[in-house]
Amino acid sequence: MEKGLFLLSSPTRGEGECRGGIMDFYKLIRERESIRNYDPERPVDKDTLDRILEAGRLAPSAVNFQPWRFLLVSSPEMLEKVRPCYGRPWFADAPHILIVVGNRDQAWVRKTDGYNSLETDLTIALDHMILAAEFEGVATCWIGAFDPDLLRETLSLEENEIVYSLTPLGYPKEGFTKKMDKKRKPLDEVVEHL
Repeated sequence: MEKGLFLLSSPTRGEGECRGGIMDFYKLIRERESIRNYDPERPVDKDTLDRILEAGRLAPSAVNFQPWRFLLVSSPEMLEKVRPCYGRPWFADAPHILIVVGNRDQAWVRKTDGYNSLETDLTIALDHMILAAEFEGVATCWIGAFDPDLLRETLSLEENEIVYSLTPLGYPKEGFTKKMDKKRKPLDEVVEHL
């Protein structure tokens, strides 16, 4: 089997995107982009959401402490309370909001300098879920510019819990097309071989 090809199966990807259960992982990474367009009338089915959440559950964490909770907001009542945390109109259309919460006291701490691995662990978990969503054909947009106080109160978080990040989950409106125009620094500018 070629490098970068994995035996995968996605019920929501088309024939050309998941050829006979084989998908190019690097193509998935290249084509994933932050989507700011959601159809409020097209919720994601439970099985697909569960597979996305399972990708986060399986993510590695320092010393396997798993200092996280994944809050999936789907009910109209909770969506109404959570949506004001990020004031973009397109965000209000998402049928689901995935909120990644972590507890600093449950994360690994490096003894030499006190470094707490919480943000690293939560980043890995959210990235796993975002890539799983892309594989499933579900749109995401990593959001860090939210109102943490509003979410802390709305979600009744424990004292040592923080909202790390969130992403809408859903399908774009009919007619939407991806930009397919990633602007990244060239490899030789970010890699140094020692």
